[in-house]
Amino acid sequence: MHRWMYDFLTNYDPETGETIPALAESWDTSDDGLTWTYHIREDATWTDGEPVTAEDVAWTFTTMMTDPAAAEANGNFVENFASVTATDEYTVEIVLDEPQVTMLALDVPILPEHIWSQVSDFGAFNNDTDFPIVGSGPFILTDYQPNVSITLEANPDYWRGAPKFDQLILRYIDDPDAQVEALRSGEVDFVFGLTPAQYEALQNEEDITVNAAQGKRFQAITLNPGARLQDGTPFGDGHPALQDPVVREALVHTIDRDAIYEVAYGGLGEANGGYIPSRYDTYHWEPSEDEEIGFDIDAANRLLDEAGYAPGGDGIRVGPDGRPLSFRFNVHGDNPQYVQAAEMMAEWAREAGIELVVEPVSEVGSLLDEGTYDILTTGWNVNPDPNYVLSINLCSGLPTELGGPYLSDAYYCNEEYDRLYAEQLSELDVDARAEIVKEMQRVLYEDNIFVVWGYADALEAYRSDVIAEMTPQPDPGGNYYGQDGYWSWWSAVPVGEEDDTAGGSGSDDGDDSGSNTGLIVGIAAAAVVVLALVLLLLRRRGTTADDRE
Repeated sequence: MHRWMYDFLTNYDPETGETIPALAESWDTSDDGLTWTYHIREDATWTDGEPVTAEDVAWTFTTMMTDPAAAEANGNFVENFASVTATDEYTVEIVLDEPQVTMLALDVPILPEHIWSQVSDFGAFNNDTDFPIVGSGPFILTDYQPNVSITLEANPDYWRGAPKFDQLILRYIDDPDAQVEALRSGEVDFVFGLTPAQYEALQNEEDITVNAAQGKRFQAITLNPGARLQDGTPFGDGHPALQDPVVREALVHTIDRDAIYEVAYGGLGEANGGYIPSRYDTYHWEPSEDEEIGFDIDAANRLLDEAGYAPGGDGIRVGPDGRPLSFRFNVHGDNPQYVQAAEMMAEWAREAGIELVVEPVSEVGSLLDEGTYDILTTGWNVNPDPNYVLSINLCSGLPTELGGPYLSDAYYCNEEYDRLYAEQLSELDVDARAEIVKEMQRVLYEDNIFVVWGYADALEAYRSDVIAEMTPQPDPGGNYYGQDGYWSWWSAVPVGEEDDTAGGSGSDDGDDSGSNTGLIVGIAAAAVVVLALVLLLLRRRGTTADDRE
């Protein structure tokens, strides 16, 4: 939603995924890569009529640099910033301590200084009561009813051209099946996050078009390696056996990734152990045959036998401390594929003398916060630039105090991984950086703490009697919801207006006329608008897998 409401310095081309101008219409960098100069377009305005200037950009980044609450989500982007200065009304200069490869992928919404500078506490401010919300993007947030709906209006003055639909409503529908029925009845015009069964059922429906896009999101589990603070202080009640690399490796040998995607996902996905989805081929890595920790129950049993985990009377292995290898497996209960995959894994693990007690829960965030888990399901969307999702595994992502903010998704800390992260961040050559990123994924894979299964297809459907066309990302063959940009909703054309050429994929042109029509999107998972400063995700884990971006 932040892409819809606020412009960022740059955007991602819907066809290629490469960086294109947005709020910054051009940029320059010094020969040493330490000084970046962004030239802000002069035709961008805030929705209250004020001009967007370089001062807004400088204020946004400087506030992140100086206020921990403002940097809670995207602070990794500014950790290497020495200074940010508006050298004139439409020029911003950023000076770095070290070269930083993400300077054309700063996924940070630029905020209006004249509004946000009045906020006294960025950690407490939700920006969800004084409507319309002042922004600079193609849509304006005009109403928010918790767990009911989110309403956005087209921005008629958006510099790239106004969206063709005048209104975009996200409507919360608690039950996924009810969501599909709402699409069938015309109550909503678009749904996403379909199950394979729902996708198949909608394929032959009149006036409904389905879309299966290659996944930009991975599905995974995290094994609790012993929750701890940055100073090493342990907390929580994770099973101590999962701190043993042998147990973790044996457990991973009991996971049949191919079967998960064939059965639980109906073949609509790709089994893979690489952290970066294959959709992003530049940075994607997968283990070689020699490196693969594949499905091999015999290998799992052999590892555990050699490590002294002997079977007990009930067939469940017991550790040297006398504690059985019985692990809580907390699964997002609102995700039927996760539940089915977990039950499959429990059957396989039993063959190696490991018990997985599958416990569907409404949310896993509090369990992760408190370290009171053994195994959790998880998943993240990955952007064209992988830096952000790589950063969630740094040692600095661990909390500094009990109950304090943190980024880590698995209490993971590996000094080699941290070293490689710093190396890729300053490597400006794409091919050289890609090799470092692939090595980081190899390290993650071998540690068996963050265990990726693969990438499910993004399954969506829309009313083709309402929406004539819209732009996927990538174009062609990509997804509509959850893009790295706003292309789908900005470009969506109402039926009957196909000949109107305003807007369009990546175009800088277009008239400012709207369509006087509305577009309604059904949301199966609770939508919560928390518009704290550059808050693209909460450091405390979200209520569902899809809250993690």
